[in-house]
Amino acid sequence: MEFSAAGRLEVRITTADVGKRVSVRRLSEAGVAGDKFTDTVGVLTSWTDGVLLITRKSGESVRVAESALVAGKVVPAAPARRRGPAASYEELARVAARAWPPVEGEWLGAWRLRAAGGFTRRANSVLPLGDPGLPLDEALTAVRRWYGERGLPAYVQTATGAEGTQELLCAELERRGWVREVTAEVWTGPLAPVADLAEGTGVVLSREADESWLARYQRKGVSDVALRVLGAGPSVWFATVPGADATGAPAAIGRCVVDGRWASFAAVEVDPAQRRRGLATAVMAALARRALDEGASAAWLQVETDNAGARALYAGMGFALHHAYHHYREPGTPGRTGDPLPVRSL
Repeated sequence: MEFSAAGRLEVRITTADVGKRVSVRRLSEAGVAGDKFTDTVGVLTSWTDGVLLITRKSGESVRVAESALVAGKVVPAAPARRRGPAASYEELARVAARAWPPVEGEWLGAWRLRAAGGFTRRANSVLPLGDPGLPLDEALTAVRRWYGERGLPAYVQTATGAEGTQELLCAELERRGWVREVTAEVWTGPLAPVADLAEGTGVVLSREADESWLARYQRKGVSDVALRVLGAGPSVWFATVPGADATGAPAAIGRCVVDGRWASFAAVEVDPAQRRRGLATAVMAALARRALDEGASAAWLQVETDNAGARALYAGMGFALHHAYHHYREPGTPGRTGDPLPVRSL
């Protein structure tokens, strides 16, 4: 916090600092046990009617009464990650979009509108990569119209927690009643250590998701549109560990897309009866070796914030958080369930 020449804490932020990363200290709420002060760090996304709205790295919005401020200052952007591959948010956003492409897409300025018959939010949401070329309310009206013409609810995918992410857009969407339905994280790490984790014997690699692979995939009844999404991307590989039970479903599966220096991992799923036997590691190691052969050197994946087992596994593999991402649903439409966004079943 900032101190005056007399040694007192000072508030050194104003409404002109909206959009900047700040650190504030405020008086704790009356009647709350514990410390007298509470500190918050994040992007100052608005300051109106005596209330500051600060968006944390996780995407959580914190409201701070101006009257409760004790100190505040603008702070530098979050420091660059000290391990793993360096990458900007925009680079990862574009790579991720190519790894999970829609069946249909259209540009609205620098916003990419994507649709794939409703198969996953990633392939059926707007990816804002800059200015839509219209005032925000007009852009959102155009978005809702575009998805409505396709019988789909409108979603906007945003990100927080890294340089160049969209805390301000998140705040504007929430102000307009859009509902944050999903929050997950993008983690990155070096690829070679993943390849060295296991021999990968017994893992079969294929260019197509055959019936056996789909029998283990957590999203049942996959349509032709879904198969087009799963099979699309710069260089797509599917991994299968054959199962031994009567159902014929594999013991484990995974999907990898190689795109230049990047390899993405998704749909890593293991038969619940076969978990904690190293099958997920074997699948990822086999896919990583193939990606290395194609010239990749870095890896990324998506993981749910509440999946403690997956987070521990990936941290042990050398992955670390890069940024959080969120899907905002248009007001007045029902939510969705069962969307297999991140890598989740181990």
